[in-house]
Amino acid sequence: MRDDKLSCALFDKYIAPTKRKRESSIGIEIELPVVNLSGEAVNEGLVISIADKFRERFSFSVSERDDDGNVNSMSDKSSGDNLSFDCSYSNLELSLGKGDDLNEIHERFIKYYSYLQGELLAKGYTLTGMGINPHYNINHNKPVPNERYRMLYHYLHSYHKYENGIEHRFHNRPDFGTFTSASQVQLDVYYDELIDTLSVFGAAEPYKALIFANSYLPEFPKLLCARNMLWERSMQGFNPHNVGMFSQKLCGVDELLEYIKSQSVYCTMREGKYIDFRPVSVRDFFTLDKVSGEYFDGAGYKETFFVPELSDLEYLRTFKFEDLTFRGTIEYRSSCTQPIKDVMTVAAFHTGLAGRLYELKELLDNDKVIYSHGYSAYELQNMLSYRELPQFIDKTLLKGQLKSILDIAAKGLKMRGKNEERLLEPLYERAERLTNPAKRMVEGIERGEDLRKYIEEYSEK
Repeated sequence: MRDDKLSCALFDKYIAPTKRKRESSIGIEIELPVVNLSGEAVNEGLVISIADKFRERFSFSVSERDDDGNVNSMSDKSSGDNLSFDCSYSNLELSLGKGDDLNEIHERFIKYYSYLQGELLAKGYTLTGMGINPHYNINHNKPVPNERYRMLYHYLHSYHKYENGIEHRFHNRPDFGTFTSASQVQLDVYYDELIDTLSVFGAAEPYKALIFANSYLPEFPKLLCARNMLWERSMQGFNPHNVGMFSQKLCGVDELLEYIKSQSVYCTMREGKYIDFRPVSVRDFFTLDKVSGEYFDGAGYKETFFVPELSDLEYLRTFKFEDLTFRGTIEYRSSCTQPIKDVMTVAAFHTGLAGRLYELKELLDNDKVIYSHGYSAYELQNMLSYRELPQFIDKTLLKGQLKSILDIAAKGLKMRGKNEERLLEPLYERAERLTNPAKRMVEGIERGEDLRKYIEEYSEK
C-alpha cells in the first residue's frame, strides 16, 4: 500500500472527526472490582444472575452474549448507558452515555451502583472503588468467554515467545486485564487544539499520578499505581508507542499521524474469528504480502495466514494515557478507579482543565517544581507513582502546584455554571497531604488495619 493512501486513511479515521461541528459532551467509563467478602473466589454465575436482574429492573437491552449465552453487555437506548464486564466477570463496568452535566451523570451512576450493591451485599459480595481487585490472587481471573476477550487473553499470554528476542522486561501476570480497573473519561477535542491538548495533558500526568494512584500490588510494595506498569510491561507494551505517554513532544498533526504509523497492530478479524499475531507497526503491516497468526477454532488455536486489508485499521487498539479516538474525542486512560464517594473526581478534573487548557499550559510551561531537575514527563510520572517522593522535589512547593492545578480545574468547571466544581473537593485534601487512596490504604494496613476495612470503605457512596 502506498504511504499516501495510508496517511489519508489515518487522517479520515482520527483527524477528520476533530473538524466536525458537534455539541460538546462527556463520556465516562468506570470499572469496578467485584469482591466476594467471604474471602473466596467470585462465583461468576452469581454475578451474571445479578446483572440479569439489573437488566430487567432498568429495562436495558441485550448488546452482547458470551459463548455460553450469558448476557455480558447491556444498554439503555435512550441514555446510552451500558453495563458490561471488562475482561472478566469479576470486573464490572458502568459506561455512562454522553452528557454535559457531571452531576446528572453522577446521579445515574449512583442509581445503578446502589441497585447492584444492594443485590451483591445480600449475597455477601460487594463492588468497591479500587484500581486492582483486592482478591486478585483469589479469583479465577479467567476471560469472559467470547471472541474478543479470549483473543486478548491468548495474546497477553504469548509473551513467552518473545522474552529472549526483544529488550522488554515482561512481568508474570498476563492475566492482569481480568483484575485491573480504570476510571476513564472521553472529552471532545477540536482540530485547532488537538496537539496542544495531547501535549498539555501529557505534562500534567506526573501530578495526576500523585493524586489518583489507587492500584497497589503487594509484589511491588513501593509502587502505588501498578496498573500502568502492568500494561507497559506486558504484550500491550511490546511496542512502547502503544501505551503510556508520548515519547516525544508532537509538533503538529502530520507528526501525530507519523506517530500513529509507528504504533502496532496485533489483531484483526476474518470470517467472524479474531486472529492475533506478533505486533507489527502500522507502517510495516500494510507492506506485507501476508501475515501469520493464530485463531481459536472452538477446540484450540490454529495457525492461519491472511492478507492485510485497509479495514484492519479498525483493530488498531492503543492504550495511551491520552488516546485519540475515531469519535473526535480524547480518552483519558491513566487514572485508576477511585473510591466510590470520590468516583467523579477523575471526570471533573479533566473536564475542568480542558476548559482552561491554555491557562494550564502556561502553568506547566513555567513549572519549576518538578520540571527543573533534568527529568522528562515520562520519568516524572513514573517517579510520582511510587510511595516515596524524589528528594529533589520540595514538598511545600509541590502542594502549592497541585492546588494551583486544581484551582484551574475548578475555574473551568465554574465557567460551565453547573456547580460541578464541588466534585473536586476530595482532591484538595489529597493535595494538602500529598496522598492518594493507595497510599492511605497501605499506611492503614501497616498500622494493623484489615484490608476488608478499605474494601468496605472504598465501596461507600
